[in-house]
Amino acid sequence: MSDWHILPAALAVILVACQPVAGSQEASSEADVGTDCAGAAAICPGRPAADGFALVADGLAAAIMTDPADDPGLLRAAGDLAEDLAAVSGQPVAADADASAGRAIIVGTLGGNALIDALVADGRLDVSGVDGVWEAYLHQVVDNPAPGIDRALVIAGADMRGAIYGVYDVSRAAGVSPWHWWADVPIDWHDQLQVSAGRRIDAPSVRYRGIFLNDENPALYGWVNETYGGFNHDFYEQVFELILRQRGNYLWPAMWGKAFSDDDPLNAPTADLYGVVIGTSHHEPLMRAHVEWARYGEGPWDFAANADTLREFWREGVERMGDHESLVTIGMRGDGDEAMTEGTAITLLESVVEAQREIITDVTGRPASETPQVWALYKEVQDYFDQGMDVPEDVTLLFADDNWGNIRRLPARGATREGGFGVYYHFDYVGDPRNYKWLNTNQIERTWEQMNLAWEHGADALWIVNVGDLKPMEFPISFFLDQAWDPEAMTLEAMSGYTRDWAAEQFGEAEAEAIAELLTRYTQYNSRRKHELITPSTFSLTGFDEARRVLADWQALADMADAVRARLAPEYDDAFVQLVWFPVHASANLTALHVETARNRLYASQGRVEANAAADEVERLFARDAELTRIYHEEVAGGKWNHFMSQTHISYTYWQQPEVDVLPSLVRIEPRAGAHLGLALSNGGETFHFERYGMETRRIELFDRGTETAMAELSSSVPWINLSRTSGGVGPVSLSIDWSALEPGRHTGRITVTGSGDALYEIPVAAIQRPAITDAGIAIEADGHVTLEAAGHARAVDGDTVRWIEIPDIGRTGSGMTVLPANSADFEPDGTGPHLDYPVQIWTAGHVEIDVTLSPTLDYLDRGGLRFGVSLDDGPVEVVNIHADDRHEVWQENVRTNVTVQTTQHVVETPGRHTVRLWLIDPGLVFQRVSVRTGDLPDSYLGPPASTLSE
Repeated sequence: MSDWHILPAALAVILVACQPVAGSQEASSEADVGTDCAGAAAICPGRPAADGFALVADGLAAAIMTDPADDPGLLRAAGDLAEDLAAVSGQPVAADADASAGRAIIVGTLGGNALIDALVADGRLDVSGVDGVWEAYLHQVVDNPAPGIDRALVIAGADMRGAIYGVYDVSRAAGVSPWHWWADVPIDWHDQLQVSAGRRIDAPSVRYRGIFLNDENPALYGWVNETYGGFNHDFYEQVFELILRQRGNYLWPAMWGKAFSDDDPLNAPTADLYGVVIGTSHHEPLMRAHVEWARYGEGPWDFAANADTLREFWREGVERMGDHESLVTIGMRGDGDEAMTEGTAITLLESVVEAQREIITDVTGRPASETPQVWALYKEVQDYFDQGMDVPEDVTLLFADDNWGNIRRLPARGATREGGFGVYYHFDYVGDPRNYKWLNTNQIERTWEQMNLAWEHGADALWIVNVGDLKPMEFPISFFLDQAWDPEAMTLEAMSGYTRDWAAEQFGEAEAEAIAELLTRYTQYNSRRKHELITPSTFSLTGFDEARRVLADWQALADMADAVRARLAPEYDDAFVQLVWFPVHASANLTALHVETARNRLYASQGRVEANAAADEVERLFARDAELTRIYHEEVAGGKWNHFMSQTHISYTYWQQPEVDVLPSLVRIEPRAGAHLGLALSNGGETFHFERYGMETRRIELFDRGTETAMAELSSSVPWINLSRTSGGVGPVSLSIDWSALEPGRHTGRITVTGSGDALYEIPVAAIQRPAITDAGIAIEADGHVTLEAAGHARAVDGDTVRWIEIPDIGRTGSGMTVLPANSADFEPDGTGPHLDYPVQIWTAGHVEIDVTLSPTLDYLDRGGLRFGVSLDDGPVEVVNIHADDRHEVWQENVRTNVTVQTTQHVVETPGRHTVRLWLIDPGLVFQRVSVRTGDLPDSYLGPPASTLSE
């Protein structure tokens, strides 16, 4: 290579000689000469067009060039890029531009890389939109940037993190998933990778974007101690790199009995080297971990009684922080993350903050306003703020959710402050009404809806999410940080396609659709009720055949996961098990365990011999749960992730976790001697009631009560009752109605069952035939209700300032409806605003109740509750305030069930076609279902299935 004419001594070439990482066994053969990627400076397989850049050519990646005087954290990341491209191409990157046919990747920061600065000065590198923009970066293909380099891809950052994001963006586009290390996602080899011509810039919209490692015992704790010997810098290096690869920049370190800076003095300097901003959790002020008070503090954690000691304790935290980039938590909660003393005066908290800011000023030698600070308005601290607590203008106000994914408070429309606003969100929690820590139960659809709400209301300074043990929250972590990077770009359409794109990134295109379906369904099913809250009584064995339908959903998903796993190449297996297969199978197994426990207890109460088989099945499922854990710990990635699935999750008795998983209590019965026939109805009653357009089949369940097999004979008093069989042994017998044989009206019949042990049963059957509905798309009343998913509306009437949108799969049983923008002004409940129409056929006049199921949104603007309206036909609009009853037990039930159900009273004057209307009053609500109840319904968790629509 010829001598550099622009500061040659300041340029260095990074060469990392590494072996290819696990991926496809043969390099891809991409020989599409001249095929252009989509977009400017985009990366895709193939040979470049004439004006493009060959990132990898014939298996050799371009040389990577940096300035040794640039930020050390960037130089470290450039080394990662060299390793990544070596893994992608199958051999080390080129040693210099000569070795790579005049190609180079020039990496640096503006003002930190002499060659990049020279290109800017010569007008050959356009840094508009990047220079001076927080964490911005650009990719641009430049011809002849320096002697010996014919063409280069320039990665330039406005600052160190901007350049790092530019580096990792190339790695990600080249095929290196951010989860390559943390979830063993393989890297596919490419012998040709191109970069299209042009220039691309990017920058974050939310200033601080991070994760909180929390509730980390026993899972993360066990793994870290076994793998690293403690929460030291070797462990945190992996966390820091993951955060940066996901374009985050902020971390609240693990804090259950741990102290980030005290446990390993290299932790904080390592974070600074990587470029990750460190903070402390909502109740750990001035960079001191709470456990440090137990280690070194003296006296009570009480500023009113022990101010001098606390001041010194906090001062040491700021002194230790030094020049490390930090976002300092201020404020104070009670000892152990509890509320402060009942009746604590707001003035006391204000004096705490005043003292803390005096410490910051004194130690740093600068005004406190020049040190970034955050005050977490968590739990009762928000109440103090609502009551008028004064918070310095430069401090970021961090609003929080309710620990269950529902944001408690957001800024008023148009509110601004120097320090801005942020949101602390949860994917994991320890506390009331129950812990949820085991597996991912978070839907990205719900995260998108809530965080979009935050974005539209101006919370753009800080987004941080409690991710528990980090694994197994890989998928929602990716989404949260990607949305935080650019909430404007994460539109409804982008969110709807995100799961498929993420699946393709981890597993390739071939199975992306199927894997996306698995991810969507398992998180939807898990969101119905957290694992730790499911009990044998959750899903009804008799109401709407609910338990059977829920188990069928899970079994279909488990079968699909098995089929996809069998089709994937072997190198994807470890990643697939972690990210998809295990959560599907473990969740399906746990649900079945609770349903089978309920079945055991029901069967025992009925004297069924099958109760013993159900007990055996529960024991098998309990053992299967342990076996799945063993597979994850011992077989996946050669035992790399031992301990991560050690979180207990079976047989909670109150909010705190059990010490060990406990087999549910079971009942075994002693059969009577001989053959004795027993009978039960699938609806749990003594009669069957059928209605045209309702549930099509019912079951008679014949069972043994004795030691010998019983036999049965069945007969019907009328020909229009269809039986699946009329004789034989025990087991289900299905019933249906031959509607073609019936005129409109009520019809009755009887089924007689005789059998072993002198058994004789008479089962009354009623069937109500209805007239045909000639209009299409009408939901038809049957079985005491007419029910529709909210997205099943016949008409959506937008407002002048809002439009209705469907959020796919956000509901427990379907999609949801809401409006955008979410920060719109409210509407008058006068029957003229935006609304949704649901045409229904109701057969009987009289009193009805309309149940509207919504996502459990909170009163985030503190305006006395969020409202909507319900009307029947052109009747008056019944206004509903979903927060009218703000008792704690109401909130508990809402988060347990992950919905709120609101009921209005109406009168149907005449049978026939009617229209139910849902009226928007306050934006921010998500409607999931609407159900008109015309009679008594059996108990169930998910409610009645959607009604039949006329054709």
